[in-house]
Amino acid sequence: MASSSSSKLLLSLLLVATLYMAASAGNFNQDFDITWGDGRAKILNNGDLLTLNLDQASGSGFQSKNEYLFGKIDMQLKLVPGNSAGTVTAYYLSSNGSNWDEIDFEFLGNLSGDPYILHTNVFSQGKGNREQQFYLWFDPTADFHTYSILWNPQRIIFSVDGTPIREFKNMESAGVPFPKNQPMRIFSSLWNADDWATRGGLVKTDWTQAPFTASYRNFNAEKACVVSKGASSSSCGTNSNTNSWLSEELDSTNQERLQWVQKNYMIYNYCSDAKRFPQGFPPECNFS
Repeated sequence: MASSSSSKLLLSLLLVATLYMAASAGNFNQDFDITWGDGRAKILNNGDLLTLNLDQASGSGFQSKNEYLFGKIDMQLKLVPGNSAGTVTAYYLSSNGSNWDEIDFEFLGNLSGDPYILHTNVFSQGKGNREQQFYLWFDPTADFHTYSILWNPQRIIFSVDGTPIREFKNMESAGVPFPKNQPMRIFSSLWNADDWATRGGLVKTDWTQAPFTASYRNFNAEKACVVSKGASSSSCGTNSNTNSWLSEELDSTNQERLQWVQKNYMIYNYCSDAKRFPQGFPPECNFS
């Protein structure tokens, strides 16, 4: 797409909603609401730490107070340690309604010593089925690691500790819907999914290990456009230096890192699953 066309597209998209730039790094008390779990989710350390818990009675979850339309969003997570089989820790962006958009990280627990599976998906206008799954190159339960989503009008990039693992480009020109018009909140939950999460449901949750705990810190949405119903104009996208992420793409070094992850750690790619698509792969699979 030509640069002038890109500029016009960006301007028109940013005029869809009234927006302002989020001004500071996150505090869980200020930025999130605990939405369910009957006390199993806790905000600690003056808002610097959030924990979700799961026991046999219930899991727990939270969501952002703000809605975002494009952003570069970081969160540090430390996943459920030990035997986490049957559990899922979901961290994602989602809009509302039957034709919702969604950008997913899901962490599928496993038996102690086996690797977690990082499950990713992109929904646009209510349609998903774009799964890619990865093993991680570290133990995600031993310490906090940064999981990031860059979402701008041209692409979505999933990254782990700054290393890109997946890119989903805007290919509307090929008839592929792309999330660009619906603001999304950040959601996270820890829940029991032992009917499918671990080896297709063969391994069940060991409730003697409960409560299971996932921890969160260092949320950062400084580079994000927050939908503000009360604002009369947009300051998002007006400063090319501050908002360079709105047109950010992978440079050659990060392209190589992405290829390294996909070669060595990707364990499922919907664009390689011929049995699933006997009538032909989705159109985006024809693009590298």
